[in-house]
Amino acid sequence: MKKLFLLSTLITLASCSDFLDESLQGIYTSANFYITDEHAILALTAAYQPMSFTNIRNPLWVFGDVASDDAIKGGIPGDQSEIEFIEQFTYNRDNGFLGHIWQRYYEGISRANDVIHRLGPNVSEDVRAQVQAEARFLRAYYYFHLVNIFGEIPLKTEPAYAADDLHVPVSSVADVYAVIEQDLTDAAQILPITAPGGRVTRGAALGLLAKVYLFREKYQLALDAIADLEDLGIYTLIPVYNHSFLADFQNNAESVFEIQHLSAQDPFQGNVLNQWFAPQHENGYFFNVPTQDFVDAFEVTEAGYADPRLDYTLGREGKPWINGNDFDPAWSPTGYIQKKHLQPLSEIPAGTKGDGDLNYVFMRYAEILLIKAEALNELNRSGEALGPLNLVRQRARESYLFDETIEGFGEIPDGLLPDITTTNQVQLREIIRNERRVELGFEFHRFFDLMRYGRTYAEQRLADTNFNYDQHRYFPIPQIEVDINNQINN
Repeated sequence: MKKLFLLSTLITLASCSDFLDESLQGIYTSANFYITDEHAILALTAAYQPMSFTNIRNPLWVFGDVASDDAIKGGIPGDQSEIEFIEQFTYNRDNGFLGHIWQRYYEGISRANDVIHRLGPNVSEDVRAQVQAEARFLRAYYYFHLVNIFGEIPLKTEPAYAADDLHVPVSSVADVYAVIEQDLTDAAQILPITAPGGRVTRGAALGLLAKVYLFREKYQLALDAIADLEDLGIYTLIPVYNHSFLADFQNNAESVFEIQHLSAQDPFQGNVLNQWFAPQHENGYFFNVPTQDFVDAFEVTEAGYADPRLDYTLGREGKPWINGNDFDPAWSPTGYIQKKHLQPLSEIPAGTKGDGDLNYVFMRYAEILLIKAEALNELNRSGEALGPLNLVRQRARESYLFDETIEGFGEIPDGLLPDITTTNQVQLREIIRNERRVELGFEFHRFFDLMRYGRTYAEQRLADTNFNYDQHRYFPIPQIEVDINNQINN
């Protein structure tokens, strides 16, 4: 499927004898760039680029996984020690990974703001409406992560027309969320139901909007957004769970929004996570490795059959690895390595390991169903919550009926992932939380869930670290921003 990528333009100025008498050719400025449909699409494409995983400067996994109870840094001891400081909550403001995600996502916001506000009158109305709706989704996506990582942050909704526009005080979390909600609401009214691979769709806007409402405990609004998404009639759970994480099945019917990558491109468009997370003997750095606590979250039958999602998600002793060989627990300090962001050597050889073409799936329909279940349960409609919850569990256990590669294919083991029947709200709440953990493991969501579950839950789950909810609920604004923004108090 054709994918969307940033096109980098290299400007070459040819020398000539009367150079000083010639107007510069090939130079774009804000005055002469945003004036055609082509310019608008190029500017929008640039706004997509910061969300990709083309280098370490998008360390969303550090915050979503390593800061949670699902993973530790991994890697060679001492390598990228700033990640371990985040894992243990012993970081300070000058931690480089705080700066990386701050700069990267604000660059995305800046580019989205340019598309929303700078387009000239000659851009056609159809193109204008489409690209601005996509830009609003992108701005919401970046702000959603920034506000969940840092809390009160500068809210920038227009381009920086002058130097003073760079100095913006922080806004409340509620105010940032208000912009996110409005952007997604506006975008959902305009975006198409389907689009070429990688482009934002109406379903993506509605899906993220439902998640935003869930985080803000606006449960009925979350259900309303999901109803609108389901009315589109295009999303479903695919039969085999791990197909969402294989290159041959990207942008499938379960994908609500995924971030595109492509290998062997100039300029570079590959996914570096394929190297950062892989075992060392495959030319990887083996970072972001699963914890035993994460493994223990998966259900196991009395006969010893584990939830199939466990072996789809990670490698462990006694099980085949992605290259057909047996997994060796010595490859990882915890004895496990995640699989969701890795490709076999038959697709990406060791020599080009960091140039993967596997997409990052930000949102799947499975998460939509779990948001629906959680919202219904919190609205005291626990009986209704069982439907979407059990659909997710059903797909997982039926891997035995659809995946010929699974050991024991053809018959579901007795007692594997039975339907949940309890309608006790408290019990069901804990079941849904654990279901999110195992279903969405290593998709960079867990830490944000821990924080929204509140002090007691977060401190209990992170008891092996220095985490204190009052001190660490939000990460500090990076020193690089404090130094240049005179509106932020240190």
